[in-house]
Amino acid sequence: MAPGIPAAMERPHFIGIGGAGMSGIAKILAQRGAKVAGSDAKESGTAEALRALGATVHIGHATGHLADDASCVVVSSAIRADNPELLRAAELSVPVVHRSDALASLMGGLRAIAVAGTHGKTTTTSMLAVALTELNLAPSYAIGGDLAGPGTNAAHGEGAIFVAEADESDRSFQKYDPEVAIVLNVELDHHANYASMAEIYESFEAFAGKIVPGGTLVIAADQEGAVELTERVRALPSLNVVTYGESETADVRVHKITPRGLTSEVTVILNGKYLTFTVSVPGRHYALNAVAALAAGVALGIPAHNLASALGKYTGVKRRLQLKGEAAGVQVIDSYAHHPTEMTADLEAMRGAASEARLLVVFQPHLFSRTQELGTEMGQALALADASVVLDIYPAREDPIPGITSELIIDAARAAGADATAVHDKAAVAGTIAGMAKPGDLVLTMGAGDVTELGPQILDHLSS
Repeated sequence: MAPGIPAAMERPHFIGIGGAGMSGIAKILAQRGAKVAGSDAKESGTAEALRALGATVHIGHATGHLADDASCVVVSSAIRADNPELLRAAELSVPVVHRSDALASLMGGLRAIAVAGTHGKTTTTSMLAVALTELNLAPSYAIGGDLAGPGTNAAHGEGAIFVAEADESDRSFQKYDPEVAIVLNVELDHHANYASMAEIYESFEAFAGKIVPGGTLVIAADQEGAVELTERVRALPSLNVVTYGESETADVRVHKITPRGLTSEVTVILNGKYLTFTVSVPGRHYALNAVAALAAGVALGIPAHNLASALGKYTGVKRRLQLKGEAAGVQVIDSYAHHPTEMTADLEAMRGAASEARLLVVFQPHLFSRTQELGTEMGQALALADASVVLDIYPAREDPIPGITSELIIDAARAAGADATAVHDKAAVAGTIAGMAKPGDLVLTMGAGDVTELGPQILDHLSS
């Protein structure tokens, strides 16, 4: 039986309850029996799903939304200090709890797997959640995206395992005490919070240092940043380090990845034995994510052959190369990729799946700070497409930075030989792409903002 409700979480109020990380915690608490309430900027399917679990969800932010008997207010790093509900909490002396602390309290008493890395966290966490559920282990899980099958990003399970996506962006992953931690890769990102790779390494070292004595760090053997981190943490006492990847020195070695259309077949060498299984999403990076999940499950004592078979049941996460539909012979796929490494990986996967067909991309840059630091690399990644349409920067939580626009990306794309065009009116994109696309083409909407809304619109234009 999984633990109940932490005392401070009996009547929580979530500011921004519809967010990917916040909604997952709220769902688990509601399923455990807490009286959950919260607010969000706009209506959404997530808000409706929370209401179906008994939560009270207000639209908009106002002081009156916070109940006088709230046991705590849960916030993420995106919540501004002048939020009226946060100010009201101070007036009422209601404790304010960061999202990461709330999640850490839900893991208490369970065998936790925390999945970290600059890219691939959501996919790898999802693969584990699906596989462990398939094996009737009834895990709890909290993920940064909705699973394609269950259609949710979180669940309270009666089993002993809790799988969680561990966010490095604000150092909040240092709050967890996992039995098994995965580090998929270590790269410079989140420039508003990290000034250098030295700070990134220090943060990941602190995360590794929180693994419980006798626990296991599963870490990539092929990625430069992960290799450096491995050297830094090997001396930590009572820590087992398991490496995975294509390197001959990897503990769980990838022998072969065979693309099969929109799936892959993966063969690994584990404890001297060959093991082959299917990954139901395309691309080498997703295959490696599945191997990381396999290594983590084995570290918990789950038989490798059972876990490998169960991993084949994973069918994807919304926004991770998710097929939105097909019209007029054109497939429209959605990608959450917003960092150059992620963009390159997804574009290479789609290039492989496209074969002789053209690949058309609609890219929406995410954050001014990220574009300032990595805009050139984003543009270079777009050279993998046959043609790209680039939208204005999606600001999310940031204010504009003078002189930083999507033109930075377009200039870099063109310098790399790409066909890239700026479209400032998002409403015009669907018609533009539908006019460009021909039967057999693949259209990829890409970015972490609201570019995902364009997929259905493009399909409508193609149909008409």
